[in-house]
Amino acid sequence: MEIKVAHLDEIDGVLQLHAKYQIDTIADEDKKDGFVTTSFTRDQLTKLIKEENGLFIAKDNERVVGYAMAASWQFWSVWPIFSYMISRLGEFELNGKKLSVENSYQYGPVCIDKEYRGTGLIEKLFEFSVEAMSKRYDVLVTFINKNNPRSFKAHTQKIGLKVIGEFEFNGNQYHELGYDTSRYLSGK
Repeated sequence: MEIKVAHLDEIDGVLQLHAKYQIDTIADEDKKDGFVTTSFTRDQLTKLIKEENGLFIAKDNERVVGYAMAASWQFWSVWPIFSYMISRLGEFELNGKKLSVENSYQYGPVCIDKEYRGTGLIEKLFEFSVEAMSKRYDVLVTFINKNNPRSFKAHTQKIGLKVIGEFEFNGNQYHELGYDTSRYLSGK
């Protein structure tokens, strides 16, 4: 298993995995095991790689079996849900740090192929991405649809993200979570 920052020639593998678990294309019977809500284009992933260095992947025998995205709020601001989150950032604190676009970044979506779930891959991918992003930002912020309890459990119980708020957007209910990246760096 290789965990790394994605290169442009790996976008096809990411898009294949993404389509398998994206809410609009996932098989109904697989939704209970987790899903990704945001859609992405090749151009958006290209920008994520070139401008943000924020696409982290897990590969097994050259096949992309997991990914985690992370980027500045500026990158995410073209999506309405992220613009809404940006407008609320200043309402939150994590470990005494008031959140802003300067000191925090958006983590996710994250996707692990079904056959690799429960193997510790999400923790490894998370650690790799946090190590890279912690050089630029103090706090990770993300959201999870309340209809996705598997993802919520993985991120709160396995990784240690903390609920910092809740919100409603387009008729969906979300948990908003945060993580102090200095916690990772200190090994706690």
